[in-house]
Amino acid sequence: MPIANGTVLTPSVLALIGMPGLEAVQRWTGTPFCAMYIIALTGNSLLLVIIQSEPSLQEPMYIFLAMLGATDIALSTGIVPKMLGISWFHLPEIYFDACLFRMWLIHTFQGIESGVLLAMALDRYIAICHPLRHATVFTRQLVANIGVGVTLRPAMLVIPCLLLIKCRLKLYRTKLISHTYCELATEDVFVNKFYGLLGAFTVGGLDFLLITLSYTQIFITVFRLPQKEARLKAFNTCIPHMCVFFQFYLLAFFSFFTHRSGTDFPSYVHITLSNLYLLVPPFLNPFVYGVKTKHIRDKAIKMFRSREFPQWLRG
Repeated sequence: MPIANGTVLTPSVLALIGMPGLEAVQRWTGTPFCAMYIIALTGNSLLLVIIQSEPSLQEPMYIFLAMLGATDIALSTGIVPKMLGISWFHLPEIYFDACLFRMWLIHTFQGIESGVLLAMALDRYIAICHPLRHATVFTRQLVANIGVGVTLRPAMLVIPCLLLIKCRLKLYRTKLISHTYCELATEDVFVNKFYGLLGAFTVGGLDFLLITLSYTQIFITVFRLPQKEARLKAFNTCIPHMCVFFQFYLLAFFSFFTHRSGTDFPSYVHITLSNLYLLVPPFLNPFVYGVKTKHIRDKAIKMFRSREFPQWLRG
């Protein structure tokens, strides 16, 4: 409902306009994102099947990897279909409550991914720095508790921000959202910005600090190993995790930087980086772990070479 000064009172329907400034080519921008989504969906699904079907992979590291794959599937699925609806089928409308729910899903799964990366770093820290204690520390019960914790932490932290938008902030400058996914703009957003920054530090910032400390301690321990073969083996177990860690947080940094820099960057640059931040990790993670993790690579090769593979694919 429009009111004075061009503001809108809690619109029931919003419109996502995609990438302002790229309207002429927006139809084509959906193609690479669709390809990334299909590859991410296929790769992460295959990763889940391999881990679930192989008893030797029922270890904390691979259980966390399965959680990461499931999170990547959910995160990319929460973004790409609506993005393609905007760019290919000209379907920008979305209900206000559905937009809030999508915001909750996106931020929750971002937080889960960050928490899983922290869990994987801590698992490698114990395995390399305190190998004799790994089996007693990372029990099935602890792994289950970590899974519940990394899920509930962002899910609960995001809810107050959405309640502020729903209940306290009523005036919106426009019903149009210059993005491919929901980012609501209100008349008074100071409280939301403050809480958003607090939540980002509580989840992403704290996780980044702890992951960095874990890998720093891992490097110190590895360099002290007397045998070259032992050092190489320890490095090889950490390389996939570090690759995923760096790609996730580097993209997060660039997305955050362009968003906070005001008008220094065109809006489509920020939107593109935001999309890449959310889609590149799900796209690359199966490749990183499939190539660098021997057990997964061998199982994937065996599965593809098996005569039963076509039957497995169908069913």
